[in-house]
Amino acid sequence: MELVSKYARLREILHEMGNVVVAYSGGVDSTFLLKVAWDVLGPKAIGVMGISETVPCDQIVEATRMAEDMGVPFLTVNTEEFHKDEFVSNSKNRCFHCKSELFGKLWQVARERNIPYLVDGCNADDAGDYRPGMEAGQALKVRSPLLEAGLTKEDIRMKSRQLGLPTWDKPSSPCLSSRFQYGTRITIEGLTKVEKAEKYLKTLSFPQVRARYHENVLRIEVDRDSMPRIIELAEKVVAYMKSIGFTYVTLDLAGYRMGSANEMLRLETKNNDERGYKYGTAN
Repeated sequence: MELVSKYARLREILHEMGNVVVAYSGGVDSTFLLKVAWDVLGPKAIGVMGISETVPCDQIVEATRMAEDMGVPFLTVNTEEFHKDEFVSNSKNRCFHCKSELFGKLWQVARERNIPYLVDGCNADDAGDYRPGMEAGQALKVRSPLLEAGLTKEDIRMKSRQLGLPTWDKPSSPCLSSRFQYGTRITIEGLTKVEKAEKYLKTLSFPQVRARYHENVLRIEVDRDSMPRIIELAEKVVAYMKSIGFTYVTLDLAGYRMGSANEMLRLETKNNDERGYKYGTAN
């Protein structure tokens, strides 16, 4: 399906809903969705952003400014995922518990305003990876209009550019807890260190970067084209990272890739499958 048809379908879906709360983060997908919802529904569309220790301060400021620039009604709610041990213990379904907390708070806003639909920014590409957050959305009856219309990330970036949205080329930036390897307990101290590390690297003009947290070890991911430059700046980078509490600073030679934390899950699944075949227990 062509982008024109997908975009038309998105507008139809939102028009049929009539009144929506948009789960808004200031990222590429949710900003695009909020903009289109506002264009279609006007004041019957409202953006709501969840605020917690897992959201970088700069992201909150930027998201607020963009919503104001678009003229869209915008609220924030405080989420309390840190009160859930299922989140803090950082099991492989951490996102399920985090999103359940977020969507629960957003539904409260929707019900207080008699708004029948809560929508999020999941797109057609999100269906191809391990996404427990999407399972939480499905369980809590959250609609995903971008996914329903068949819009991919590339489609959304292209249309965002046409609409004049500054997020069209914005790097992806999931919540800070995604920088923790599964099984590593999530702490406020660790989140603060990750936020400082990534903010510092961005001041050095590394826009697409991840500071992966392994307790006293920091594993940095940048695009492969940026590796020679970060190596040149190694002494400066290491000194800063040690100043905020890391003992060892490493560069991941595989480079930046989305969802690298899931690589351990895929390896675990593969090993379990191989054991099953070896011992005759595989289905």
